[in-house]
Amino acid sequence: MTSQQNNKVLLHIDSQGVATVTLNNSEKHNAFDDDIIKQLTDTFQSLAERNDIRVMVLASEGKSFSAGADLGWMKRMAGYSYEDNLKDANALANMLKALNFLPMPTIAKIQGAAFGGAVGLASCCDIVIASNKASFCLSEVKLGLIPATISPYVVSAIGLKAARRYFQTAERFFADKALQLGLVDEVVEPDLLSNEVDKMIATLLANGPQAMQQAKQLAFDVAYKEVNQTLLTDTSERIANIRVSDEGQEGLKAFFEKRTANWHLGANDKRNN
Repeated sequence: MTSQQNNKVLLHIDSQGVATVTLNNSEKHNAFDDDIIKQLTDTFQSLAERNDIRVMVLASEGKSFSAGADLGWMKRMAGYSYEDNLKDANALANMLKALNFLPMPTIAKIQGAAFGGAVGLASCCDIVIASNKASFCLSEVKLGLIPATISPYVVSAIGLKAARRYFQTAERFFADKALQLGLVDEVVEPDLLSNEVDKMIATLLANGPQAMQQAKQLAFDVAYKEVNQTLLTDTSERIANIRVSDEGQEGLKAFFEKRTANWHLGANDKRNN
């Protein structure tokens, strides 16, 4: 088990390889600025390079998940040149990309308000579990701005039609609507949120680590592709390769021998929080 504190971004890695990245700026509703964006980018990039991380959870302290951009940072940006604004935008875009393409499964734990760029953070995670008290808002147009850097991920999460509405209206919507739109996967009572996240972690830990990473990449690679011979050949090669891999062989043998595969923890093991 390891813990790391990097100012307003906390990293905790338990004995099962579950990394929890926590926004720790509750006095400002976990709003982020250029410094927090850099800390998040560094954290996500470091996790991507590790082979022992099986699941990543993105969480936050306090009542709000994240209010999006910090007001002080926005005030500074208002006086920036085009070049400085472009540099800031690229930094945010690179952080979102690092999160979106983390190789391991990722879970967003949303306990409260998620506004602006925070909707982008949620959209970049594979699984989003929210309290029924959570709310969401793509609020940029209220300030005469647009949700540009988060847009690829939000459109992928909620679809073009919903994006056309919520990008323009800046309406606040709640967890039940987010579930309907596809932004959120599960909605639970606030006091059940941690338990629901733990249940999802247990579900993921029961699966082959390499298989999950390859399955995630598969989803990215085949999405919206024409079903032609090139795609058929590629997907056939992928399943053939993983069947003969060490993990694939172990998984098949464990299934036919009616035993637990070697990537499972003992039945009596519990998460070390």
